Amino acid sequence: MLKKTSISCTALLLIITSFAVTAVAQTSDKVCGKWMSEKKNCVVQVYREGNDFKAKLLWFDNSTEPSVPMEEAVDKKNPNTALRNRKLIGMNVLENLEYISKTNSWENGMIYDAQSGKKWNSSAYMTDNNTLKVTGYWHFKFIGRTMTFKRLDDAQLARFVAKN
Repeated sequence: MLKKTSISCTALLLIITSFAVTAVAQTSDKVCGKWMSEKKNCVVQVYREGNDFKAKLLWFDNSTEPSVPMEEAVDKKNPNTALRNRKLIGMNVLENLEYISKTNSWENGMIYDAQSGKKWNSSAYMTDNNTLKVTGYWHFKFIGRTMTFKRLDDAQLARFVAKN
């Protein structure tokens, strides 16, 4: 009888743990998707790779350099000369974010600013299902800059890109 109860308790514990892990994964993955900056000057796609979250650049406002098509624009300000010819579209601009369930935020990431060629520490949190706040900072969050992003579905993205 004791052995049967022990097996039942073990099975129950495994089921509960499985549900808990699934719930954390679903919560952490809510950041995944396409996001447009509040200034409407860039669109990124946040995705999970292993335990880390990353974001790649899908679209950006190229009006400051209209002679270069957006699809041909390269990372010319990168301090690593070997990377200066990589295309901006599709490039990861946010890496290594990890979900912290205790604070319901994503922390310890690095964000890359292609306009300056600099990398910054980064963190992110959501104020609701459609609003993402991303902070880039140098060692201390209180001296950083926070950008707001709004979630886009594929149809919204297609309409926006067609207009711009």
